[in-house]
Amino acid sequence: MRALLRVIVLVLAAVALPAALGAPAVIGALALNEPRTDGASPSPAPVEYDPTRPTAVVVVGDKGAVVSDTLAPYEILAATGGFNVYTVASGEHPVPLTGGLDLVPDLTFAGLDDLLGGSADLVVVPAMPDVGRPTTKPVIDWLEAQADGGALILSVCNGSAVVASAGLLDGHRATAHWLRLDEWDDTYPAVDWVRGTRYVDDGDVISTAGILSGIDGTLHVVDRLIGADAAAEAAREIEWPHYDPDGAAPMKQARLAPSDAVVALNTAFGWDRPRIGVQLTDGVGEIELASVFDTYGQSLAVGTVAVGVGPVQSRHGLTFVPRTETGAGLDRLIIPGTTEHEAVPGMDPVQYPHHRAGFAFDAVLQDLARTTDVATAQWTAKVLEYPVDDLTLEGPAWPWAETFRPLALALLGVLIALGVLALVRARRRGRRI
Repeated sequence: MRALLRVIVLVLAAVALPAALGAPAVIGALALNEPRTDGASPSPAPVEYDPTRPTAVVVVGDKGAVVSDTLAPYEILAATGGFNVYTVASGEHPVPLTGGLDLVPDLTFAGLDDLLGGSADLVVVPAMPDVGRPTTKPVIDWLEAQADGGALILSVCNGSAVVASAGLLDGHRATAHWLRLDEWDDTYPAVDWVRGTRYVDDGDVISTAGILSGIDGTLHVVDRLIGADAAAEAAREIEWPHYDPDGAAPMKQARLAPSDAVVALNTAFGWDRPRIGVQLTDGVGEIELASVFDTYGQSLAVGTVAVGVGPVQSRHGLTFVPRTETGAGLDRLIIPGTTEHEAVPGMDPVQYPHHRAGFAFDAVLQDLARTTDVATAQWTAKVLEYPVDDLTLEGPAWPWAETFRPLALALLGVLIALGVLALVRARRRGRRI
């Protein structure tokens, strides 16, 4: 019995120190992507409306949305020139996108109703951090009204769970991000969840798999609503290498693998996690912004913060608000976009990831591999659902420092426990003498 208790004590000791020191790091890493907004609320750019064009809207919740799920469909739809495209929310205040980018919605739900006098033609629903919680009720109620008015619904990634929570996927085939498909299968059993495809078109509702699969789904919607030529041109405009005009390309259903432990190590033991400033500039592409905030944010190995002086307007007219004006306390600065802007004072080094041709995420993933490790970049690409078989990723193979830290802490915990047990035994012997 004593031997068993000794083993239990040693096991608990081996776990205790890594858990005690890793838990605050996990909280801190998740806080890097925690939605928040600060400061004054600027007005969005004035919207234009052409009644001869279909209207597409990207909805964001009060707690925000995933940055690529929101910005990639927006840029694709806006770049075609064939839609009125707006971002909408229940209120006028800035809403946070993951990674630390605050978006000022173009219109409130009421403002959109005043503009259109009815439902939009297309509603894009990105993943939201509070899906299934009472805070999504304004979005759920609005989605039900839009669907009743005849809007085509496109969910991106786990935005399908938002749509499912409104009952709009009951009896439909749908898909979502591979990490949570089993969860949605249990939570929304009235939905026929499909695996191994980038998107599912089931008539009035179209759903996509994880994050960048939303690009394929949006291009499909462009094809369906305004034509194949427009979809092909939109794919060329953003340099998306995986466009398939013949339909949803099948893909291998991702599963968690042993190598994916890299994200747990980065999250719990990345104590020297770098913080990158992302400078917001007028005219920056929406997908260029998303590529920086989402790649580093999804890795959980790097923190990002939006830097700039005052609100900026993106290439297609979205309004963003920086969270700081200076680079104080940041390790380096990244300036998204193809135009070289002057960096905020005092920042070095400064990088411009989008000065080379190619899809916007390519250079950022390569930088992530180079500055952290290849395993982290591969995990991030897997979460983004972006194939990188043809993308050269160079850097350290694995986060060895983050791997050795819990092992060293476990060993230290065992040594402390052995010392305590030896002390207890010595005292017992002393009492017997």
